[in-house]
Amino acid sequence: MQGHDRLKLLMGVLAVAAVSFAATAKADTLKWITFKPQAAGDPQAITTQWFADEFKKRTGGKHDIKIFWGGSVAKITEIPNALESGLGDIGDVVTPYFPDKLLINNVVGFFIPQPHSEIELSQKMIDWTSRYKQFDDEMKRYNMKVIGWRPLEKYGLICTKPIRSAAEFAGKRIRGYGFALPQLIKALGATPVSMATPEAYEALQRGILDCSPIGITLARGWRYEEVAKYFINIKLGAGWGHLIAMNRKSYEKLDPQTRAILEGLGREYVIEYVNVLDDLTQKILADWKKTGVEVIPFPDDVMAKASQSEGVQSVRKEWVKKASATGLPAQEIADYFAFQ
Repeated sequence: MQGHDRLKLLMGVLAVAAVSFAATAKADTLKWITFKPQAAGDPQAITTQWFADEFKKRTGGKHDIKIFWGGSVAKITEIPNALESGLGDIGDVVTPYFPDKLLINNVVGFFIPQPHSEIELSQKMIDWTSRYKQFDDEMKRYNMKVIGWRPLEKYGLICTKPIRSAAEFAGKRIRGYGFALPQLIKALGATPVSMATPEAYEALQRGILDCSPIGITLARGWRYEEVAKYFINIKLGAGWGHLIAMNRKSYEKLDPQTRAILEGLGREYVIEYVNVLDDLTQKILADWKKTGVEVIPFPDDVMAKASQSEGVQSVRKEWVKKASATGLPAQEIADYFAFQ
């Protein structure tokens, strides 16, 4: 508001001029489109609001973010197109749903299971994005710009029946998406069923699915725990879930200071998200003991062994082949995901 003060001084604090300036000084509002319901109360919902609040605070009210929750503007599979066309300024792009469109930025989605934590993955993605222009080039093709990163939490399986040994996966129907996860499900002896996250509640309830890959806080957020009472703590690992992306033209219209604020928030966001995630996970685990959701431990070596299956390895090799064609050091990146 310093410009406002200067104008009032120059105009002799004339009321008419002040009113006129107030009309032109209205804050710019960016439109954030998300599939996530605000009432979910999970780390994504909580930290999306945190991002918006911090952005308004750090721009001194010059800019604001209005969040359109729950797929009211675009559903989970529609957000990249909505951002590309300018229907929203900022949005959550769930990379595993777009393995063809986002080959490079969905790198982690091709390497399920993998052994690294949420923070480790985030640091690697930020590092790779800054070092290799192929990450930004890919987003630029679709009029998008990445301003932040949100790793999915470490996944297990939530199931309607207990699974206590590898042999008990035989015949189970498990939700899958992308390329790597269905191959992993097959390697476990189960049948993959292609399905988006919002559809899985009813599918578990009706017996269409036996299990769905999910993290603990997401199981609470999507209410899967109401219809599936067994969380199989099998080490699928953290997946590269979401990019916080902007319509590129909306990004380029902003002044350099505002861009820097957005990008700084995008890097800080990972820490905020993981802190909220860890705190909420412990609360949910304590609550599950009271509500009868059983957490079933599983041997760590099951996933390491499954990752060596022909199907899983074929997906990894295909990614290396396609990514290498862009000039990216793809094999070096792929080696990062190997179980040691």
